[in-house]
Order: sequence, then structure tokens, then C-alpha cells
Amino acid sequence: MKIEGLHHVAIIASDYARSKRFYTEVLGLRMLAEHYRAERDSWKLDLALPDGTQVELFSFPSPPPRVSRPEACGLRHLALRVADLDAAVAHLHAHGVATEPLRVDEYTGRRFTFFADPDDLPLELYEQ
Repeated sequence: MKIEGLHHVAIIASDYARSKRFYTEVLGLRMLAEHYRAERDSWKLDLALPDGTQVELFSFPSPPPRVSRPEACGLRHLALRVADLDAAVAHLHAHGVATEPLRVDEYTGRRFTFFADPDDLPLELYEQ
């Protein structure tokens, strides 16, 4: 088997409209398609990153919360690549999104920081 890349990551939102605004207006992901699935009482929003990787944003009635802290087994965070970390952090701050202090990857020397989506899903900005 030869993996050729990551196609998508799926995220379930507790407040679909709030998360839709965050991922489109704050993070700037491009909307590809949006569908309401009546049989599931659920929205599905397909979003695209510039490299073609997609984020699927879902709503479901009363989804149970997922523990982000303390760190547990399973998916830890999503890392988003940016060319200018300082500009990206300033953009988040201008939209009222708090970020952790900038850090340097001890193995690559690249700078990065963490922040959270509206449901406290950890997200990382990693400078190219």
C-alpha cells in the first residue's frame, strides 16, 4: 500500500453555526459544499485548505463532549502550516482567539503555537 496524502479530517461541532464561522471567517478555509442530512438531523460542510486537503465539519444533535485535557489517547491536535507565524497569530488575536506563547520545535528549529477551535479542539500553527 502507498499512502499518497491526507484527504480530510472530520470534526463534529457542538454549535455548527459558530464553528462554521470560525473555520471560514477566522481561519479562511474555502467552502466546497454544504449539505443538510434530514435523516440524521445533521449538517455536513466540506472545507478546503490551499493544498487540497479537506476538513469536514459536522453537526449532530447533542453530541457528547470529547476530552481534550488532560491529554488522552487518540487524535491530539491538527497542525496547520503557515508561511508567516507572526502575521497568523496577529490575525487570530484580531478575531479574539487566544494563542499560547510561541515555541520552537527542538528538532526542526521551526516556530509554532497552539490555539483552540470553539469546541476546545487543539489546533497548531506551524511555520514553514
